[in-house]
Amino acid sequence: MPRSHAGRAAALLTAVALVAAPAAAAAQSPAASAAAPDRAAIARARADSARIPWVAADARFMTGMIGHHAQAIEMARLAPTHGASPAVRTLAARIINAQRDEIATMQQWLRDREQPVPEPAALRDSAAAAESHDAHAGHGDPHAGHAAMPGMLTPAQMQALAAARGEEFDRQFLTLMIQHHKGAVAMVETLFATDGAAQNETVFKLASDVNVDQITEIARMQDMLAALMFGTTAP
Repeated sequence: MPRSHAGRAAALLTAVALVAAPAAAAAQSPAASAAAPDRAAIARARADSARIPWVAADARFMTGMIGHHAQAIEMARLAPTHGASPAVRTLAARIINAQRDEIATMQQWLRDREQPVPEPAALRDSAAAAESHDAHAGHGDPHAGHAAMPGMLTPAQMQALAAARGEEFDRQFLTLMIQHHKGAVAMVETLFATDGAAQNETVFKLASDVNVDQITEIARMQDMLAALMFGTTAP
């Protein structure tokens, strides 16, 4: 082949390779290329959220509600081992799942703002933690600030709940969880009544969800308690 033709051929092959390389790289791992933007989007969303104005009352609410939710989980974890009725066990499982997810959201919100993040002992999932509920019920988490939050159970109330079994457990659980939920609703009302608070989108959404969910569950538990007291079936 003449030298000029060889040079043109080499140049053409180089150009084709340069054009094909990005397409080949994209086709090589579509999952990886799709995952990278997702991670980047999550990082951007967190950064954007952290820039949304927030006030000290927001951080206090998130911190306090972590401890408040943790005690509800501690209470609910007693149901399977204390002879609770199927309806109470179902309710307890829902409380654990919903409030554990909300705790994770609140903890991440605090981390993103470099605020202290409570790590309640009640969130441990180990078998040892589950077995220790009876022995430690009422002690609570030393950093949760239980006494300062409405609706929180006293050590004596937690001990009485841990000692109850069967129908008596159901009665105490429903009575005390209604008290506990009303306290959470009061915390939301205090937040919303505070000047400048709950302007942050995450705080507002979480507090609103807590308010709606707990009011709904209060009504359900009141029906269950009435049915238990009068020997009827809750609607």
